[in-house]
Amino acid sequence: MRTLKFLLQKEFRQIFRDPSILRVILIMPVIQLLILPWAADYEMKNIKLAVVDQDHSDYSRQLINKITSSGYFILTDYTDSYNASLKQIERDKADLVLQIPDNFEKELVKEDEATLFMALNAINGVKANLGGAYLRTIIQDFNREVRTEWIQFPRFSPETQIEVVSSNWFNPLMNYKYFMVPGILVILLTMVGLNLAAINIVKEKEIGTIEQINVTPIKKYHFILGKLIPFWILGLVVLTIGLTISRLFYGIIPAGSFVTIYVFAAVYLLAVLGLGLLLSTFSSNQQQSMLLSFFLMMIFILLGGLYTSIDSMPEWAKWITRFNPVSYFIEVMRMVVLKGSNLADIKYHLFSMLGFAAVFNTWAVISYRKRS
Repeated sequence: MRTLKFLLQKEFRQIFRDPSILRVILIMPVIQLLILPWAADYEMKNIKLAVVDQDHSDYSRQLINKITSSGYFILTDYTDSYNASLKQIERDKADLVLQIPDNFEKELVKEDEATLFMALNAINGVKANLGGAYLRTIIQDFNREVRTEWIQFPRFSPETQIEVVSSNWFNPLMNYKYFMVPGILVILLTMVGLNLAAINIVKEKEIGTIEQINVTPIKKYHFILGKLIPFWILGLVVLTIGLTISRLFYGIIPAGSFVTIYVFAAVYLLAVLGLGLLLSTFSSNQQQSMLLSFFLMMIFILLGGLYTSIDSMPEWAKWITRFNPVSYFIEVMRMVVLKGSNLADIKYHLFSMLGFAAVFNTWAVISYRKRS
C-alpha cells in the first residue's frame, strides 16, 4: 500500500504540473458540452422549397400558406413549370419540389381525392428524409382540416376516419437536447479518459523515467493502478462538471438517481482507462498511441448509437456494438436521465462493463514488461 501511495503522489504531481492536461480535463469538456448539443440537432429548419402551382386555386394557396407558416420551409421559388423548379435544385437553390397539378381543387371537391407530387434532392439524405417527412405531415394535416370543413356541409358525406393520437413517454416534448446531451457527455468522458491514459505510460518511455521505475521492486499491478486511479478520479470530476452544465444550461435533471449514474460511470472509467493503458503499453511513442486511440474513438462514436440507432444497423455492425463500451454507457445514460432506470434495470450493462474492465486491465498488467 505504501508503494501505491507513493506512485499516486507522483502521478498527481505530474498531472498538476502540466497545465495542458488540466486544460484538457477541465476546459475542453465545458466548451464542447456548451457547443455540440446546439449543432447536433435532429430538427431540420430553413428547408428550401420550390412550389410548382399549376392550379392557382384557393385550396392550393391555402396549402402553400400552411407549409410556409410551419417554420420549417422557406419558399425560394414559385412557378408553374416543373422543369424550371428542377433547375433550382441543380443550382442548389431548392431542396424539395412540391408540384400541385392542374384541377387540384376540382378533383379534391368532386372526386374526394387529389394527387400531389414531391421531388427531393437526396444528395443530403438527412435533409431529404426529414424534409419529406415534414411536408407529408403538413399535407396530411391540411387534408384533415379540409375534411373537417366539409363535415359542416350536409351534402358531403365523408368516409369514417380513424384518428390516432400519440403520446410520447419519457420525453413528452421530444426535446432533442434531452436525448443528445447525455450521449455527448459520454463521448467527452471517453475522449478524456482514453486519450490521457493512452499517452501516460508511453510518455514515461519518451522522457526516460520508465527505466528508473523498471529497476525498482514496484509490482506491475501497482504500477498500472498508480496510472489508473488518478485519471479515474479526474474522470468522475469531468462527469460532475458535465452533469452540472447539463442542469444549468439545458435544464436536464435525471429522472433516475445520480447514484446509478456514478456507479456505472465508475466501472465504465475502469474499462476505458484500462483500454487506454493497454494501448500505451503497446505503443513506442505518444504519436502512435494517439493515432490508435483516435482510430478506436471513431469506431466507438460511429457505432455507439449516439447519432444513429443501433437497431437500424446491419447484423454485423450490431455484433461490433456488443464489444463497444461506449454504446453501453450511452444507453444507460439515456435510460437513467429520461426513463428513471435504477441499478436493477441496468444490471446487464453493468456486468458487461465489469467484464470489459477486468479484461482490459488484466491485459494491461500482463502486457507491461519490466526490464532491468
